[in-house]
Amino acid sequence: MARAYYRPIISCDIARPEGAVSLASGWGWFSSVEVLQRGMTPVVIPASELPAATHCALTQPRGVVAEHPMIMGIVNTTPDSFSDGGLHAAAKDAIAGGLAMAQAGAEILDIGGESTRPGAQTVAHDEEIRRVVPVIHGLRQEGFTGVISIDTRKADVAQAALVAGASLINDVSGFTYDPDLAGVAAKADVPVCVMHGPVDPATMHLGPQYDDVLLEVYDFLEARIAALEAQGIARTRIIADPGIGFAKTQAHNLELLARLSLFHSLGVPVLLGASRKRFIGTIGNAPQAVDRMAGSVAVALGGIAQGAQIVRVHDVAETAQAIALWRASVSGTV
Repeated sequence: MARAYYRPIISCDIARPEGAVSLASGWGWFSSVEVLQRGMTPVVIPASELPAATHCALTQPRGVVAEHPMIMGIVNTTPDSFSDGGLHAAAKDAIAGGLAMAQAGAEILDIGGESTRPGAQTVAHDEEIRRVVPVIHGLRQEGFTGVISIDTRKADVAQAALVAGASLINDVSGFTYDPDLAGVAAKADVPVCVMHGPVDPATMHLGPQYDDVLLEVYDFLEARIAALEAQGIARTRIIADPGIGFAKTQAHNLELLARLSLFHSLGVPVLLGASRKRFIGTIGNAPQAVDRMAGSVAVALGGIAQGAQIVRVHDVAETAQAIALWRASVSGTV
């Protein structure tokens, strides 16, 4: 028999029926679950019929996130980023930009020194370190006490970033590019974000194909979480990201977004990083990445409505305002 996957159908409505189950101590709840199996039509069952292990995975608290939607602000220190055109390529500009994001509501700052746009080339280790370490050090020197995430695939870059003050490792390759990276995270006992993405961004846009993108991404993340646990990283220190826009077509992205809540069954926080991605420009008629703020905010709110605990965004102030108003409008209170 084909394996069953369980997707909670999340609601944030003010009227909650008896027997509804809270999602991971967060703002959403569910009373029904969609059951997905390869080659079969999905069916909906009551939450009371969930297997015990899945019920536990969906309801247990998430250790490394707050009980409200968290914003991760993107600080690219690269000269060739698709999304901001090198806005923060100079360390002083990146520091100022990060501090402004923190002031606007970002609880996490994600510092990256290697572009992962389609077709991007690998950056030398020492150059990546040169780009990110002064920024991380500068943010700490300027008094930022929140989470600093180092967005890297490389163990030595992560190690240098941790010494400078980073406190989370975010790897777009799902810890498959550098076999030593997980050991760095385990030794430092820092949280990690494992993403479904390509080992090589240079070729990720060349005809990505899946039989079932939703379930294949889920299987990949489940396997990578198990591998990280085997290397000494506790599940309570792991965040999962389905990798919107990475080795995926527009159709793939939309399939993942429509059923994003499936990934809560992994039992870890879910991060959604869709900000300014190409499909937003295509659907929203915004060819230039800098013109995709409204669409990016809309996708972030859609993810939060499905329980995503972290949204990774460029437009922090606008996203923070939208989240505040969304929460007030669904709860009836500030």
